[in-house]
Amino acid sequence: MAEEQVLNTHNAEILLSAANKSHYPQDDLPEVALAGRSNVGKSSFINTLLGRKNLARTSGKPGKTQLLNFYNIDDKLRFVDVPGYGYARVSKKERAKWGKMIEEYLVTRDNLRVVVSLVDLRHEPTQDDIQMYEFLKYYEIPVIVVATKADKIPRGKWNKHESIIKKN
Repeated sequence: MAEEQVLNTHNAEILLSAANKSHYPQDDLPEVALAGRSNVGKSSFINTLLGRKNLARTSGKPGKTQLLNFYNIDDKLRFVDVPGYGYARVSKKERAKWGKMIEEYLVTRDNLRVVVSLVDLRHEPTQDDIQMYEFLKYYEIPVIVVATKADKIPRGKWNKHESIIKKN
């Protein structure tokens, strides 16, 4: 029987930010990527999971994450915060550059174990959300869909909103 691994989530730090493969950490730690549109709450999600307030910087301005941010968690696991997609106030050229960077990471990274795809519970999934999900399925990358911003709608409406997300 395998020995149980305990993860000390308080032993977490930002390791590095990378724009391409040559900057990725060069080891075999498993990675969990967090993807979602700009302003969906990826940084807040990371902070909540790790029980930290400001490890991943949150901002009221969407589009702050512009590189792949690698977080070391207890030297046993990494979270990778991927730049948000769908942000309109960036040039098409810049968006294309981010898209290429994200695709390179998702398709070529052997360390990647799963992508957590974050969607806003308050709204139907956007075309970008659906496209990301279909991309991950096409490349057979395991994906977990997580709805954020539940605190922004009444609890009684959660099931309705959840079924809308599942339908899409």
